Amino acid sequence: MSRPVLAALYARVSTRAQADKHGVAYQLAALRQMAEARGWVVVREDVDEGWSGRLASRPGLDAMMTAIRRREVDVVAVWRFDRLARSVSHLVGFLSELRSLGLSFVSHQEALDTNTPLGMAMFQIAAAMAELEASLARERVQAGVDAARARGVRLGRPRAGLSPAKAAAALTEHGSIRKAAKALGVSPTLLARRAREHAPPLAA
Repeated sequence: MSRPVLAALYARVSTRAQADKHGVAYQLAALRQMAEARGWVVVREDVDEGWSGRLASRPGLDAMMTAIRRREVDVVAVWRFDRLARSVSHLVGFLSELRSLGLSFVSHQEALDTNTPLGMAMFQIAAAMAELEASLARERVQAGVDAARARGVRLGRPRAGLSPAKAAAALTEHGSIRKAAKALGVSPTLLARRAREHAPPLAA
């Protein structure tokens, strides 16, 4: 009698909106059903809630990787492959490690199984498309920022309202940059810079 296939299920959401629509419970339910249909024995379920897929290190993922490297599982299954990672380099690195250990990767939504040549090719194409989509989203955000700046909209944190004269007076009163900065609620670096601006230029 052959040994059963041991499966690790992984689920992730990064935002509340994702959790409301396709939360980890939803993802795991679909994966359990797939595992049962394929005759797998689920030996672990790892979850990351509120973690970005761009982070290569996450509590749930790290725990699963430990089990993978100990060869405690035969296959890793995710609801959708971008639940595992959002960059091609991370996906390819993960996949390469699985292959080196003789393990498989299966994605429920994309119906991808890297244990087959077609599944491997489809996975690489789908991963590249996910990376392209993320890059286009970043470009749209940057285009919006550039357009706002072109209209004269000031972005970022407001400049601290500390004049050179006020910085110099506080430094004189408190006797040290650290104490003066604490009294004014600003950083020592900012206070020192403003105080230098107040100092008269040296005579030629």
